Amino acid sequence: MFLKHQIIVVGCGSMSNTWIDYVLQREHAEIAAFVDVHLETARAMAASKELNVPVYSDLGEALATHQDVNLVFDITIPAAHKHIVSTALQANRHVFGEKPMAESMKDARDLVNITRGTGFTYSVMQNRRYNKQIRAFRSILADNEIGHITSIHADFFLGPHFGGFREAMDSPLILDMAIHTFDQARYLTNADPVSVYCHEYNPSSSWYKGNASATCIFEMKNGAVFTYQGSWCAEGLNTSWEADWRIIGSKGTAKWDGIHLPYYEVVDESKPTEFIRSVIRKEAKDIYSGYEGHWGCLDEMFLALEKNRKAETDCEDNIKSMAMVFAAIESARSGKKILIDEI
Repeated sequence: MFLKHQIIVVGCGSMSNTWIDYVLQREHAEIAAFVDVHLETARAMAASKELNVPVYSDLGEALATHQDVNLVFDITIPAAHKHIVSTALQANRHVFGEKPMAESMKDARDLVNITRGTGFTYSVMQNRRYNKQIRAFRSILADNEIGHITSIHADFFLGPHFGGFREAMDSPLILDMAIHTFDQARYLTNADPVSVYCHEYNPSSSWYKGNASATCIFEMKNGAVFTYQGSWCAEGLNTSWEADWRIIGSKGTAKWDGIHLPYYEVVDESKPTEFIRSVIRKEAKDIYSGYEGHWGCLDEMFLALEKNRKAETDCEDNIKSMAMVFAAIESARSGKKILIDEI
């Protein structure tokens, strides 16, 4: 275990605030330097956090200067992830990074291989695994309350006006956002994907250059079917950022709106067989007491690093969620069902 984690933060945009604020309250961790292609952005971030640390425009220079640094935060745009992560790993530093791992499946595979080759770790931010509602939802399924899972359904409809790189991407919904929901499906069901069929499109009212809406059908290894319906240009009647979930099992159904604690209904076995069976409604138990969101995921990343184990969102696991993303994009492009192993 390191006596103190020395950290270089790469990427000083708005998202980095959450990461930096986490470090500022964590014992045995401190920021050694900021890196951003725009030095004025790095200087502004250091000043806003009242940190008297050097700033750089090049990660390699920062790593060479700060030999005591053991950890790099990659909070850059997706197009920069492969370069930043590979540079840090090959300089024998651990990496915690924002999702997605990369802009292509080949780049994501390369990063996993580089991680294996260096012996250092690369953990990926999947903050939507970390809230009390999803932990309660997962416990319903893990405890077999609704029986064997047969289907998973997630609806995601929001209309964020980001500006910037997202509105210029080819597949903004699938590549930048749907990975959260895909990863949640894997986490909730403890099942990995087998195949996907995806129809991706861009409504006439969209303010995105690329396809901002999609419907996906995944077959999972546990025999269940996972359907995803989503849009990033849906104005009105929005779902939560966590999506709106319905998971059906052999004994009943569990529901989660992404905001409140989930609940479920199971068949009342004490009643005689009916045309529509009577059910018993039950509430999920609030079992999670850790930090939520980014801070919860960062807690897990640091704990794994200090315990010398892989984090829950280690790149070797997260690449399976990445495969769902790129298989869906390939399916939309080709108009065919895609086997995940082919990706």
